[in-house]
Amino acid sequence: METELSMAALQAQLLQKGNTESYVQLVWRRFKRNPISIIGALIVIMLTMMAIFADFLSPTSIDRDSLKFAFIPPQQVHFIDAEGKFSLRPFVYAFETTLDPKTFQPTWVENTKKKYMVHFFVRTWEYKLIGLFPTNLHLFGVEEGGTLFVLGTDKLGRDLWGKACQAGRVSLSMSLFGTIVSIAIGSVLGVVSGYYGGRIDDVLQRFVEFINAFPQLPLWMALASIVPKTADSFTVFVIMAFIFALLSWTTLAREVRGKVLSLRQTDFILAAKEMGASDARIIFKHLYPNTLSHVLVILTLTIPGVILAESFLSFLGIGIQEPLTSWGLLTRNAQNLQTLSQQTWIMAPIGFILFAVLGFNFLGDGLRDAADPYASR
Repeated sequence: METELSMAALQAQLLQKGNTESYVQLVWRRFKRNPISIIGALIVIMLTMMAIFADFLSPTSIDRDSLKFAFIPPQQVHFIDAEGKFSLRPFVYAFETTLDPKTFQPTWVENTKKKYMVHFFVRTWEYKLIGLFPTNLHLFGVEEGGTLFVLGTDKLGRDLWGKACQAGRVSLSMSLFGTIVSIAIGSVLGVVSGYYGGRIDDVLQRFVEFINAFPQLPLWMALASIVPKTADSFTVFVIMAFIFALLSWTTLAREVRGKVLSLRQTDFILAAKEMGASDARIIFKHLYPNTLSHVLVILTLTIPGVILAESFLSFLGIGIQEPLTSWGLLTRNAQNLQTLSQQTWIMAPIGFILFAVLGFNFLGDGLRDAADPYASR
């Protein structure tokens, strides 16, 4: 799609041929033909649902810590017991500690003489569904006396599965909020710069170059390190989101500027000027909407970068802090090489980061191709 005029002409031709599909329908039809895009969308939806319903998906209280359950490895769910008998209902064996005679380190082993059945839609600990509705219903749980840690536990005895799902709330919402702020700044300045040109364009582009002159990672680290330690959770969340947005808008501003430069001399923009349309109307009614497909693609491709930046800063201890939790904060346990060599399951939150980055990248690539349904296949 080179210009809005050419897109309108192609739409008119399709309508003359009896094709009554709208632009959105054409985009969706092309998007769903790409299996990688569908996979990316499903990953994003799955991670979002896991974050929203973290309490429902966790059989153990997310905020409960108990040192007696520290560093329990992931428990295996069985359908066949030690005697070879098959059970339709899944079960887990009791976990007990033994002392390794060589390393003198406590290790967890299954006691095959005690097994606990896994049940679905059970009622155990109370929480508020999506923060509003009190309930104690959970997707799965184990009989009283047993434990079920799908991804194991950390040094405080907290269930890594539940904490990783909960951490997705901060990691995903912060990356989305920071990206939206970045998109809002970059797209508006890009449209204004491209439309007016001249001195306004020169000033804005020199400002963009000035911002780009700062190395992103060191500046992020410097800004994150000055966040007040006494600040409340919401304040820290907002400050960190704006820090990530600070240096992320410049690339979009230049890309949108280039697109607007190609659109401002088209017939429909010139006609709007001749009819007396104000600059604000031309910018927000005609130019800005024609960049939204591009902005949407940049949105999905920027989120993974923010997730990685937040994870890196939190891993170093200058990002998200307790009582908030994020995927990056959960990976801080992996800083200890001795612990990492003996309790490898503490790296499980890295898998959530990996899937989130891949999911958004797949989704962004699919949207980028589908946003121009009139391009050659």
